[in-house]
Amino acid sequence: MQQMLCSEAHLIRSSEQTMAITRIQPLSAHLQPCAAPSDPAEKQVYTVWMKSLVFNGHGCTIYGQDGRVAYRVDNYACSRSREVYVMDSDGKTLIKLLKKNFGVFKTWKGYSYRHGPAGLEQENSKPWFSVQKAHRILKKGRQYSSRAVVTVCMSGKVYKIDGVSHKSEYRITAADGEVVAETKRKKTASGVVLGEDVLSLTVGPAADRLLVVGLVVLCGLLNRCI
Repeated sequence: MQQMLCSEAHLIRSSEQTMAITRIQPLSAHLQPCAAPSDPAEKQVYTVWMKSLVFNGHGCTIYGQDGRVAYRVDNYACSRSREVYVMDSDGKTLIKLLKKNFGVFKTWKGYSYRHGPAGLEQENSKPWFSVQKAHRILKKGRQYSSRAVVTVCMSGKVYKIDGVSHKSEYRITAADGEVVAETKRKKTASGVVLGEDVLSLTVGPAADRLLVVGLVVLCGLLNRCI
């Protein structure tokens, strides 16, 4: 009985710590004027903070243009986990990222989740997409940049992530070269560039936003930021 009470007290303290930490997060609304959600046919701009909402946790938090939490990853005390969950602001699982090793090749697979009327989560048995990091590519100025190849299993579409080796700047392009999404260092309204752990994510109007979010989280894992 005493152990149960201690466990409950520990959970309460952890919850209070989490709430306290959440209140002091650098919301995107603090970084730029708060904007109403734009039309789905327009580009969407998110703020990605490579920090978890959980005290002493590992993960990242993605804020919408209204300054509210849109997506989050919380690995608690485990960093660079082989199994990572992307959740919405209410804690519902949206994507599971699972690391697979095939010899020298390292591949990540993303599994989507369905939510029934009773709120029950159910993981799809087949992967939604897979990502494999390619070899380094020599670019102009004799600088190397890594690329990852994304395959959407259901549709067969292929995307490329250029600049995977950079923690703050990379872009996702379709097979025809169209830029689907890109990240850059976040700037305040006055033009001040923030740290490498605060990014601005721009998503094209035709892009699958949840897929892009999963790939952004995956880039954080590849760069050992999560």
